Amino acid sequence: METTDASPDNWTELWPILRAVAEAGDTFCWPRDITEEQARAEWLRPAPNLTLVLRDGDKVVGTSTLHPNHDGPAAHVANASFAVDPRQRGRGLGRRLAEDTMARARAEGYRAMQFNAVVETNEGAVKLWTSLCFRVLATVPEAFYHPVHGFVGLHIMYRPL
Repeated sequence: METTDASPDNWTELWPILRAVAEAGDTFCWPRDITEEQARAEWLRPAPNLTLVLRDGDKVVGTSTLHPNHDGPAAHVANASFAVDPRQRGRGLGRRLAEDTMARARAEGYRAMQFNAVVETNEGAVKLWTSLCFRVLATVPEAFYHPVHGFVGLHIMYRPL
């Protein structure tokens, strides 16, 4: 497996992954009916934002975005989003993509990484981030409407790089 920079040519492989995650409505703060055009504009933003793809052979199985959490004097803290092909879950791809994305963040000069919206019922993500030394700084109560659990909290998670 290899994580590389995405190119616009990767979009045809990225869109089905992102569409499935958005339609599930249980992890991303995106509309469940997000259009392809809206998703592309969100996921493939210009520099300083980076989009990465995780390949297993010649197939894209996951993707992440990496960008400053804020601008100016707070631009040294990274933010990232992650999506793994739902058909490929349980293979450790999220961990691989997370580790590669954090390594890239370090190489880009970021000093820390912060997630602003980890859905508290997304136990797999919370377990992964905790195992990678992220800690929950706060939970915003009822900030996310989950299609099964109703209103649930969003964790703000952080770790130095």
